[in-house]
Amino acid sequence: MRQAGRYLPEYREIRTRAKSFLEFCYTPDLAIEATLQPIRRFGFDAAILFADILVVPDALGQTVRFMEGEGPRLEPLVDDKGFEFLHRKIDLARLAPVMSTIRGVRAALAPDKALIGFCGAPWTVATYMVAGRGTPDQKPARMLAYRKPQLFARLIDRLVDASVDYLAEQFSAGVDCVQIFDSWAGVLPELEFERWSLEPTRRIVEKLRQRVPGAAVIGFPRGASSQLVQYAAETGVNAVGVDTAVNMGFVARDVPKNVAVQGNLDPLVLIAGGEALDRAVDVILDSTRGRPHIFNLGHGILPETPIAHVERLLKRIRG
Repeated sequence: MRQAGRYLPEYREIRTRAKSFLEFCYTPDLAIEATLQPIRRFGFDAAILFADILVVPDALGQTVRFMEGEGPRLEPLVDDKGFEFLHRKIDLARLAPVMSTIRGVRAALAPDKALIGFCGAPWTVATYMVAGRGTPDQKPARMLAYRKPQLFARLIDRLVDASVDYLAEQFSAGVDCVQIFDSWAGVLPELEFERWSLEPTRRIVEKLRQRVPGAAVIGFPRGASSQLVQYAAETGVNAVGVDTAVNMGFVARDVPKNVAVQGNLDPLVLIAGGEALDRAVDVILDSTRGRPHIFNLGHGILPETPIAHVERLLKRIRG
């Protein structure tokens, strides 16, 4: 969950070398360094590729910019004309720097360290493509899906195919597994969740494994607590990410045993530290004992996280 970031002074230093965040993602030397920094400092078991989910719409021809202090800005896609402007297939040449980053990281990692690639889930990526920015409730994408379901389905289909191409290329470059981030899955009602989150993810997993047999995939439907078990059972993912709101006892009991669980430490308790952090770590370890579990946060690590607290976390986990 965003191992690199503003909580590391070495990351803040290299971030100043790029004019924009997108340039940072597309500069292999910088992205390689950002990916490796947490491994050097903490010895994590896996490195997470430094990139962004919005490189996919960028490689589909949509204008993507990152405004300092404001986040991403895209040309909103609101009608058929906007959709027809997109490339029919993702431009993998545009993403060549990302593949260079993967190859560089893999060459630098020790053999016992895994490399995790990722993409945004079609629903989450579509919310940015439609609204042109992040919104609190993803209303623009939800309204487009209700009012123009055929257009929205075409957009999701385009993103499914683009995601498969992108992830297959990541495996070719050297990742060991990939994660599909559906950060906004939790805003969808039940039927819309099945149509726009679960089913597209299932199709990505199925198509990806036709290209990369045995591809290991982690799915993260953030906020979809009530449908987490269904998601784990029906998408075909090898592991399911769990956000901070989910009861880990429920997850350990009800998620299929052949599906690993990832998460769900609260990023805020990692900032708080002390006995609160120790208790939270112990609850997760006790709840998941005896089943496959990847210890992780329930969402991204926050900029104000003290490095000493990360060190305390690792010491607690590793005993």
